[in-house]
Amino acid sequence: MGANSGPGWKTYPNHRITTKPAGVRVQVKFRGGIIADSRDAVRLDEDGYPSVYYFPRKDVRTEWLVPSSHRTSCPFKGEASYYSLKTGPENAVWSYEHPYDEMLAIKELLAFYPDKVDSIATV
Repeated sequence: MGANSGPGWKTYPNHRITTKPAGVRVQVKFRGGIIADSRDAVRLDEDGYPSVYYFPRKDVRTEWLVPSSHRTSCPFKGEASYYSLKTGPENAVWSYEHPYDEMLAIKELLAFYPDKVDSIATV
């Protein structure tokens, strides 16, 4: 384990989280518009949770995002920071700016809560 290893791995060594290029075009729609559109998304699969797509910032209409003071911590990924959607739901988007070493594949990428946007779909 590295110097910045997630503590969850020591406690739950059999917990599985995998990341890989999505390999498809992924879009996020909100209020009839496309706010994320990427062929470079990363798909994260974690035991017990639905798959999550993480988007490079270059592929997200970041002008729709408002930084939030909300933070959460994951023992496998690190501390997540949040964004709300302008004139929309609060804390709808999250990012791991400084993830644990095991999760560097999602560093600074953006993920969306599916229940706070119209859709997240492969196209």
